[in-house]
Amino acid sequence: MFNIKKKNLKELDLILLFATLILSIYGLVILYSAYGGDFEAIKTQIGATVLGFLLIAVLCTIDLEVLKRFYRWIYGIGLGLLIITLIFGRGLDEWGAKSWVYIGSFSFQPSEFVKVGLIFAFAAYLDRYKYEINEPKRLIQALVFVAVPVVLILLQPDFGTAMVYLFFIAAMLFVAGLSWKWILFFAVGGLTVGYLVLTNLSGYRADRIENFLNPTRDTSGSNWQQQQGMIAIGSGMLNGRGYLNGTQSQYGYVPEKETDFIFSVLAEELGFIGAVFLVLLFTIIILRLARLAKKSNNTFISLMVTGIAAMLFIHIFENIGMTIGLMPVTGIPLPFLSAGGTFQLICLSMVGLALSASMQKSYKDDDVLDYETIKFIDPNKLRASKKREIKNTATN
Repeated sequence: MFNIKKKNLKELDLILLFATLILSIYGLVILYSAYGGDFEAIKTQIGATVLGFLLIAVLCTIDLEVLKRFYRWIYGIGLGLLIITLIFGRGLDEWGAKSWVYIGSFSFQPSEFVKVGLIFAFAAYLDRYKYEINEPKRLIQALVFVAVPVVLILLQPDFGTAMVYLFFIAAMLFVAGLSWKWILFFAVGGLTVGYLVLTNLSGYRADRIENFLNPTRDTSGSNWQQQQGMIAIGSGMLNGRGYLNGTQSQYGYVPEKETDFIFSVLAEELGFIGAVFLVLLFTIIILRLARLAKKSNNTFISLMVTGIAAMLFIHIFENIGMTIGLMPVTGIPLPFLSAGGTFQLICLSMVGLALSASMQKSYKDDDVLDYETIKFIDPNKLRASKKREIKNTATN
């Protein structure tokens, strides 16, 4: 499994690595301010960051093609963690979902670890059946494969995390070559289900949607958090109020400023310039991941990196979007900035997998098409390049 000789160190994406390092340090600086200059409060985040970069070093030595063979085990362990969360999870009273598991004084959020596992396992699954993904039977099996963990998360109930899962699953299916007829079918079905869900929401979830549609609604109650976050962002203007000098953030007007609304702290204290610098770092990371997924000769690596890029993108888009009023408020943290050792470790491990993949992207798919395989494949359902490969193999 550990095979550094199979890695091409010259192909290591240094831009992705250094962008991640700068972003992680930037995040710790902002988090320190969000906690009011309390160094003790960010020790866990610092520890998770250091551990995350050590994990990156380890992941860069792993042969992903070997690890891929254990995708069923990775998937099964993930399901086990989600089932344990349903039974022993806590947090329903505090956060509206029992998403946390406690072992003594140590706590973690299993659904975050399962994100990595599912992206990896689903990429391996799609790679294995890449020539059959548009067959109804195989497509149904693939959907069941990813539906089980999503349903287990919905039962917590953690709708925000479930939406993140659905987004990266859709991105991976698209890159895997899902035909447009299926894409249209699922789009119509998804919009229909989404409409039914939204029109039947109740409690704080309904308040969030209504507040999004009417920003002036209940500004002293359920809409207080988003309103105060937007005030903080607006007051930062171009240069910001100064590090550790934000009035909205430092005097407690912005709820959840260390987690969901940490972008408000950054924008208030460092202004538009600080916010643009953050978005620039995020853009570099997403573009490097997209470039890696596109240029890889290996289907599994392309799909895995696509899932990683999609997961990070939806977190960034939703979190920043909700703080500036473009999206409804959810409990989606901002990668590399929001407090939470589990999430920090997961984000860094995903970058580690991508960096490991960057040194293996030149390896072609490990499958070999022989005549026995070709007999069970309909060439009309394959891409043009694969049709030519099958034709040449059959001729020889």
